[in-house]
Amino acid sequence: MKRLPGIRPTRRIIAIAAAIALLAVAAIVGVYLRDDDPADAVRRTDTVLDTGGARIDTSWFTPKDVGGGRPTVLLGHGFGGNKTDLLPQAQRLVGEGYNVLTWSARGFGRSTGRISLNAPGAEVADVSTLLDWVAKQPNVLLDKAGDPRAGMAGGSYGGGIALMTAALDHRVDAIAASITYWDLADALVPNGVFKKTWAGVFFNNGGGCAKFDPALCAAYTRIAETGRATAPDLKLLRDRSPVAVGDRIKAPTLLLQGQSDSLFPLDQADRAARRIAGNRTPVAVDWIAGGHDGGDAETDRVEQRTLAWFDQHLKRESGNDTAAFRVSRRAGTNTQNGSALLRGASRAQYPGLLGTSSNTIALTGRPQSFANPPGGQPADVSSLPGTGALGDAGEVFDLSLNFPGQSAAFSSAPLTEAVTVTGTPRVRLKVGSSTPEAVLFVKLYDVGPGRSQPVLPARLATPIRVETGGSEREVEVTLPAIDRRFETGHRIRLVVSSTDMGYATPAKAATYRVSIAGALTVPVVGSFETTAEPLPTWVWLLPLLALLAAGAILFGRRRRTTAEQVEEELADVPLQITGLTKAYGGNNQLSVDDLSFTVERGQVLGLLGPNGAGKTSTLRMLMGLTMPDAGEIRVFGRPIQPGAPVLTRLGAFVEGPGFLPHLSGRANLDLYWQATGRPAQEAHLDEALEVAALSDEALARPVRTYSQGMRQRLAIAQAMLGLPDVLVLDEPTNGLDPGQIRQMRQVMSAYAAGGRTVIVSSHLLAEVEQFCTHLVVMDRGRLVRAGTVAEIVGDGRLEETFLRIVAEGGARQ
Repeated sequence: MKRLPGIRPTRRIIAIAAAIALLAVAAIVGVYLRDDDPADAVRRTDTVLDTGGARIDTSWFTPKDVGGGRPTVLLGHGFGGNKTDLLPQAQRLVGEGYNVLTWSARGFGRSTGRISLNAPGAEVADVSTLLDWVAKQPNVLLDKAGDPRAGMAGGSYGGGIALMTAALDHRVDAIAASITYWDLADALVPNGVFKKTWAGVFFNNGGGCAKFDPALCAAYTRIAETGRATAPDLKLLRDRSPVAVGDRIKAPTLLLQGQSDSLFPLDQADRAARRIAGNRTPVAVDWIAGGHDGGDAETDRVEQRTLAWFDQHLKRESGNDTAAFRVSRRAGTNTQNGSALLRGASRAQYPGLLGTSSNTIALTGRPQSFANPPGGQPADVSSLPGTGALGDAGEVFDLSLNFPGQSAAFSSAPLTEAVTVTGTPRVRLKVGSSTPEAVLFVKLYDVGPGRSQPVLPARLATPIRVETGGSEREVEVTLPAIDRRFETGHRIRLVVSSTDMGYATPAKAATYRVSIAGALTVPVVGSFETTAEPLPTWVWLLPLLALLAAGAILFGRRRRTTAEQVEEELADVPLQITGLTKAYGGNNQLSVDDLSFTVERGQVLGLLGPNGAGKTSTLRMLMGLTMPDAGEIRVFGRPIQPGAPVLTRLGAFVEGPGFLPHLSGRANLDLYWQATGRPAQEAHLDEALEVAALSDEALARPVRTYSQGMRQRLAIAQAMLGLPDVLVLDEPTNGLDPGQIRQMRQVMSAYAAGGRTVIVSSHLLAEVEQFCTHLVVMDRGRLVRAGTVAEIVGDGRLEETFLRIVAEGGARQ
């Protein structure tokens, strides 16, 4: 048999097999490898609307190629956030056939007004004004004049406004509310016990008491100081909650509630579901894995479920994911990072928190006395805001803490068969106190055999306030709703504590006496339909190995050829772009058109042009995120392509910073650098932080508390990790005030001073001339002018031309 030059028969067979595997894998994942940027197909218009009580900052998202009338989705943000948090979801919904309106609620972002916690006369009235505005826009599907076909979605605070608006403005046709509340009074003062830690976080994230409606500020101050809520305080909270208007909600409602959530537990969704279903309105309930305490937020699945709900109830399409009840369950552990592998169990009817049946489990233990310590300290720990962000650590070691002498415990015998508890367990207790009342915290533990560490499911406790009058009193306690499988041989342990760090407890020392007055009743739900187990490792590992083999055999020679194409005369030139061209969309509209320029060491280059000039597309190609249709980019003489080694000499943030908000600034930077796989000493963290001018105090705080300027500087510090030779920053001064822009100028000048290069995109000439040494002016993807700042700013004709370009660009937007 005649051999092909350079390939032996065995290698030839391997190459053919690997190529076949490569084609199969490509057919599955090809959709993820497209160069198209979905944001390029979306038109965004920012408008500030005067609602009479406030000025509300909005963003309106529509497709650039507008067809007929579309349904509209209003997306509400979480407490402490603003409309920019919703940008990715808005863009995806536009791609699925919807118009989208986002807005910053009163007191957040750039919107004015006092925070009123979704009061009917404040935030709800604002959203009704937004619906009026939507009804007047072109290409909006109307049910009748002034009535757009509209859905509302949002998490936490955003879910609350969706429920409130649907009750009071019947133009809302469908709701998808996640990890939200039904009754703020019950959520913040459950059973008369003040949830002090979460309430403090709540008001702090709102910017402090002074930013709230004065009535809310006064109520919070009063409750925080005394540890008790008066009847008027509770009414104030309840009047701003969906529970006050629940009988008016007629829009089909999807409730996605978190299992890891000590702020708004599962019972909040249960109460909402039962009330709304009583209005003869379609309701579905989904228990997701995460929640306000962290854990897996299942973001992609939640957005897909929300989309399916809107497709059914706004587009009136059939065949969507419409299970009345679904719960995410642990199906194993990811061996790579220790996180939980999840699968879903669903059923056609929502069983509520009492289940479809129940089991009784006997608890044993003598009556026990224990102390409430003076001042309530030290306090036991069940959950604290954010502790669930440690993922599934509770499955390995329990994070709760019960101090000796401050609790009583009662246990079952080892279970003779496994039981899955889905809902709220209940138990009767007999409680006595040396004081007229007792404040107690009741928890249910899963205790494995031997010396296994007890686990507190979802790290939740039920607070109760018992008026004893100095004698014993019998009470029924409803424990937190959980979905938990207690295995054969495990014990169930009931713990009753006198303190909890998350709540306000009596400061006066006391002695409590507790005994069991009845069996533990646990709810059980049968007839679940369970999704398939995760794929075995070999199912995805073999195609991956085939892909690697194909790459090594078929493209090895190409990589060697590429390496030979290094232009040594450009080895010290940070960037050279030649004839760069990129088209998007079916009409091949050019985003970048035959662009050429060069950047030298020590320069701070401003890539200048109006929105839509092609700046971000150019930067994405520079970072190897998309490939050009023509032309080339060379960094230090080496061509740019996805995965090119020379990309390690670049640091960048493109299209805004992204951080984990519950983690500190330093933790975000550490995680980012760990993901690179490079040694810690190569990060040069201290040098990056010195240039970015971030203090140790700022780095220790959660990112959610950062101002926009601090977020931008943290993003620059992240881009500086490893001290790359070229720093690429996309619109780094967005949202900054003049003082922060001056600080940004100092940061970039300091970085370039050592012989490195900084490339900055912007659409404001007056801004970049403050900190750039050189400019490249673009319009409609083409180069208008390149040169020093002095040359360009000193050219009056060019400045006049640029102002005209910006004006035309704004008109095109």
